[in-house]
Amino acid sequence: MWLDSHCHLVAGEFDLDRAATLDRACKAGVDTFIAIGSGYGIAGNARAVELAAADPRVFATVGVHPHEAKEFDDEARTLLEELIARPRVVAVGECGLDYHYMNSDREVQRAVFAEQAATARSRKMPATIHVRGDEPNAFDELLDIWQTETRGEVEGVLHCYTGTLEFAQRAIEAGFYISFSGILTFKNDRGLREVAKALPLERLMVETDAPLLAPQGFRGKRNEPAHVALVGEVLAALHEMPAEEVARTTSENARTLFRLGDA
Repeated sequence: MWLDSHCHLVAGEFDLDRAATLDRACKAGVDTFIAIGSGYGIAGNARAVELAAADPRVFATVGVHPHEAKEFDDEARTLLEELIARPRVVAVGECGLDYHYMNSDREVQRAVFAEQAATARSRKMPATIHVRGDEPNAFDELLDIWQTETRGEVEGVLHCYTGTLEFAQRAIEAGFYISFSGILTFKNDRGLREVAKALPLERLMVETDAPLLAPQGFRGKRNEPAHVALVGEVLAALHEMPAEEVARTTSENARTLFRLGDA
């Protein structure tokens, strides 16, 4: 069985058929979903928490997406402190740095990410991390902030990874897992498959980032968790092993990071 380690199940694109979407995924061999709280307004985190409370297949994260960093104030901080303490919330995030779209100023992004990393450390929770930027320093700055604030005491996952092999190896040394999305299936993967092939499976996960990043064959359409196996199958081919083994290992990795056995 597969585990979708990063999906936005509370996105408006699923409002008309959320239950059916989850059922389709289960029929496709996906038995667990990490519903990301951030990305749709800070108050939107509550919807992921509510979904996790209502569906035993779903766990939630709570955090501040870098696009939303400019919205983070004392009221938002109080809300997140309450939500993050709820049952079935298993990680901080997604949080991080995005120097591509720049929806929030860099200084604000850095400050908010530092606070999110510190929250992960104080609560002894992992984090799911977003990093993107046309300039290499987005990656370097993110890792510097993470190591300073967490002091090596917590782990995380770099979701939807599109960076270099060298940075992925540095991140793994710093306690990160690496998660691949539908981009891994694209005909023009820009070298990403070589990165995935070179990394140890014991530190990898798969995700959909649904409703975004539909895999090859579904591009231009709404993505959904049922497609996570398509990512896993490419990863299996790269590592020259059965898809079932990749499903088992990547799911175990996610369960270990998010401590789902204790959730």
